[in-house]
Amino acid sequence: MKIYADNAATTKMSRAALETFVKTAEEFWGNPSSLYVTGQKAKEVLEQARKDVAEAIGAQPREIIFTSGGSEADNQAIRSAAATGRNKNRMHIISTAFEHHAVLHTLRKLEKEGFEVTLLPVHENGIVDPEELRAAIRPDTCLVTIMYANNEIGTVQPIKELGAICREKGVTFHTDAVQAVGHLPIDVGKQNIDMLSASAHKFHGPKGVGFLYVRKGIVVSNLIEGGAQEKGRRAGTENLPGIAAMAEALKEAVSGMDENAARLSALRDRLIAGLSKIPHGALNGDAAHRLPGNVNFCFEGIEGESLLLLLDDRGISASSGSACTSRSLDPSHVLLAIGRVHDVAHGSLRLTLGEDATEEQVDYIIEQTAQVVEYLRSFSPVWRELTQGKRQFIL
Repeated sequence: MKIYADNAATTKMSRAALETFVKTAEEFWGNPSSLYVTGQKAKEVLEQARKDVAEAIGAQPREIIFTSGGSEADNQAIRSAAATGRNKNRMHIISTAFEHHAVLHTLRKLEKEGFEVTLLPVHENGIVDPEELRAAIRPDTCLVTIMYANNEIGTVQPIKELGAICREKGVTFHTDAVQAVGHLPIDVGKQNIDMLSASAHKFHGPKGVGFLYVRKGIVVSNLIEGGAQEKGRRAGTENLPGIAAMAEALKEAVSGMDENAARLSALRDRLIAGLSKIPHGALNGDAAHRLPGNVNFCFEGIEGESLLLLLDDRGISASSGSACTSRSLDPSHVLLAIGRVHDVAHGSLRLTLGEDATEEQVDYIIEQTAQVVEYLRSFSPVWRELTQGKRQFIL
């Protein structure tokens, strides 16, 4: 049995998105900035895609900037708010300790440029306390950037409440919604979101394309200088086939969201229940407030890399955390942020189910994971010390 259970890393393009990509590349190959008919036909496709993307998140078309993906969108959002803050002598930024590195590394660079960054704790359940955000906001705070749903442990934040606090305090609120768009209902107006980042390949669109939502009135700084594309906010000839395919994938995802979320949540809970029977293992993050298809466990006494390789040998594609840091030997910063110690964090497993997952596949994952964990523990010196009482169990 072959099971792909790493949809948080990337998703397979949907048939509709792929067909749209090919059709756009073949029929609308003109440059949307050109004034002649071939270019203007391409422009029509571009603007229809902008309308479709905007509608999916409750925005206006003019508030959508097409990008190369979530990382670029995160960078542009954060850098834009920082530039505005510097002009107003407000150089304090608030985020969390378990953001994606596209956010954390950008904030680290801004610290070197004189900004002060406060990273809120996310606690054992992986959720930000709104009152801790309220207490952290200062008169010189220019930006709050908190991810909508965590890419590793899948916990979903109280975005509407966090955004309301920022709106009350007059602070720009950005959310990295790369894992949420297409999987959770989003309305940027009702949820008090000023800027939002998304990436197409997380909801069955193509890689290399995404978008940044910027509420009307928010000043945007350019990351890429050049032409006047995207109303002068992002230079470079638009990736029209990718953009059109992204819009198609997002429409498809939104139309089937409720049904898919209900089915995936049931499979997720079945998977959690099965893996919870493995001794000295623990679910990472809140059991209820998490993405429909996300399951993240730690198993004491084993190494996550060995677990992944043996599961792959049995036909199961999974991960131990973000694909962006999969080659790192360091334990997940997300797991450390929720209080997992290094030894336990090293034994993590992330399983993210797709819309085509079945109960049979879930049961197979449970069975094979239990067998592999038992096998790895059978020759683990750490497990031997734990069972002999030379070390204390943590989980």
